[in-house]
Amino acid sequence: MSIQNTLEQRGERYGEFKDVAQLSNDMMRLLQAAPNYNTALSDSQHFALVMITNKMARIVNGDPNYIDNWHDIAGYATLVEQELNVTRHDKRDGVKG
Repeated sequence: MSIQNTLEQRGERYGEFKDVAQLSNDMMRLLQAAPNYNTALSDSQHFALVMITNKMARIVNGDPNYIDNWHDIAGYATLVEQELNVTRHDKRDGVKG
């Protein structure tokens, strides 16, 4: 499959790339305006939010019934939850990271 075919398929599924990029970036700017955003979030949490905002932008600009986007959002949230559970477990057991 050519790159052009892939881009056309993605455009049909998610909408225009520039629209998804703009909305995703707008949402991230809103989140980053929170007073403690840069000091409170781990790299994993920040990246998960980047990916979740991208999936949200794809949903509202494209096909909201495409289940993979919803599944991916749950996946990124689950990865952060698992990391937090490991961190909490390590702190409780006195394990140093």
